[in-house]
Amino acid sequence: MGTIKLIICKNENEISDLASKIIVDLVNNKKKSNLGLATGSSPIGTYKKIIEKYNNCEVCLKHVRTFNLDEYLDLKKDDFKNSYEYYMDENLFSKTDIRKKRTFFPTMLGNKPNDDYSKFEDKIKKYGKIDIQLLGLGTNGHIGFNEPGSAIDTRTRIVDLAQSTIDSNSRYFKSKEDVPKRAVSMGLGTILEAEKILLIAFGKEKAEAIKNFFTKEEFHEDLPMSSLWNHKNVYIIIDEQAASKINKDKLSNFLIENE
Repeated sequence: MGTIKLIICKNENEISDLASKIIVDLVNNKKKSNLGLATGSSPIGTYKKIIEKYNNCEVCLKHVRTFNLDEYLDLKKDDFKNSYEYYMDENLFSKTDIRKKRTFFPTMLGNKPNDDYSKFEDKIKKYGKIDIQLLGLGTNGHIGFNEPGSAIDTRTRIVDLAQSTIDSNSRYFKSKEDVPKRAVSMGLGTILEAEKILLIAFGKEKAEAIKNFFTKEEFHEDLPMSSLWNHKNVYIIIDEQAASKINKDKLSNFLIENE
């Protein structure tokens, strides 16, 4: 059983402040850090805060390596702006000194669509473990694109997206029909090999998944997030809305103060 540390912040801005501080402190202590990065709406504030710190000369990022959790498959040729490679460039890479040659996505290493994506796994191992893995959270409890039903030992692979995920992501596309139905994602087993895991979530739509996580306290395939109980060093940083359904008797076992 791992160690879960829960921090409840007032709002998204406070979450972003704390998450960015944790990442920047790591990089300042280990220049050649390996960062596992996430996409979606949750990390945008964190990336903005990292950019602010970079602009204020509080961190140098040119020596880090980044490994992204996932990437869509089957995007239309004219829809590159919805790729996660584009997202990362727009929201972090192009606005800091992160070097593109040190950024890796599971679909960038010459794999063919039906490969097992072992090249991405090999690239992580070549540079050692991921030092900190940033995660968002899906409303159905998915992390990365590991949907309910994912086994705890899964590796980087092609996944079929749940309908709830497709529905949620449709806001980024012209129509729901344009949303890819497949992606490549780090597996739960890959994620759990990171030295530290930092999950951030905010909003009442995440409250049910958070409640179920603290109710189960062990891995269940129907809640991929619950795999984090098997990791030794996890920080879960959420706002008051996302924490609103947690059984209050459980809070004292995991809650730590936001310093």
